[in-house]
Amino acid sequence: MRAAAIDSFGGPEVLGVREFARPAVSAGDVLVRVVAAGVQLTDAAIRAGWTPPGATITFPQILGNEFSGIIEDVGEGVDTFRTGEAVAGFNLLGCYAEYVSVPRDQLVVKPANVPWLVAGALSASGQTAHTAYEDLAVSDGDVVLVCGAAGGVGTIFTQLAVRSGATVIGTASAANHDHLRSMGAIPVTYGEGQAERICAVAPRVDVVFDAAGHENLRTAVELASDRDRIATIVDMALAVELGCRIVRSRRSHDRLAELMGLVERGALRVHVRRTYRLNEAADAHRDVESGHGRGKIVLDIGRA
Repeated sequence: MRAAAIDSFGGPEVLGVREFARPAVSAGDVLVRVVAAGVQLTDAAIRAGWTPPGATITFPQILGNEFSGIIEDVGEGVDTFRTGEAVAGFNLLGCYAEYVSVPRDQLVVKPANVPWLVAGALSASGQTAHTAYEDLAVSDGDVVLVCGAAGGVGTIFTQLAVRSGATVIGTASAANHDHLRSMGAIPVTYGEGQAERICAVAPRVDVVFDAAGHENLRTAVELASDRDRIATIVDMALAVELGCRIVRSRRSHDRLAELMGLVERGALRVHVRRTYRLNEAADAHRDVESGHGRGKIVLDIGRA
């Protein structure tokens, strides 16, 4: 099979397509022919030299942690999935590939009305956003500030918060303000002076979720009094300094199934801003690291 992998740590140029043996299917696992794989900043961080907790990097290392595809084979003891079934799932590594083998509890059925690219881009950002939404206990009546509301994680978190009945203020570039309004959020331009602009539209802020970094937590602690309801997925050192929360995704079958159900019913949207082919994975990394644009970047690996 073909897969996008690295032979060493470095910039996007170290990521390229190589030939690998198709993964073996162990008991309890499912072999999936990958149709689409989401591209994350986490993938770029691994490429650059970061090792996720619990992972072992072995060169050549296939990257990628979320996907959609069609079941090719099932291992011994798997009776919840069948060959030919459309699925979406997650794995710590190995998803930028034509085939991936994962434990059955890391898969959910892909509904027929959910596009392949959307299903392949749901798990990572979706589950991170859902974890943050859960940790921050967002509820009806809250005023919620989302820093980086137009990005992959920010977009999902914003929609979940709006659905809960919260008033959501999202920071983004002016080009993404209409996108935030379409989700029911109040847009504010990020950058110098953003605290004053936020205060102009909201006399109080109860919850802050930072999906952008850039020391947004310093603005957050000016606006929200309860630091247990201020969280980041980006600026970990500053969160420790200021006593704010750090969110680390708790991915599970049940969490992904809940999100997929929302997408199926039209209650949650995943915006795919651009797709790349497998042999363009390095360009996809350059794009995701640019910090610009809204929603998700996806590798279109194999037609269904």
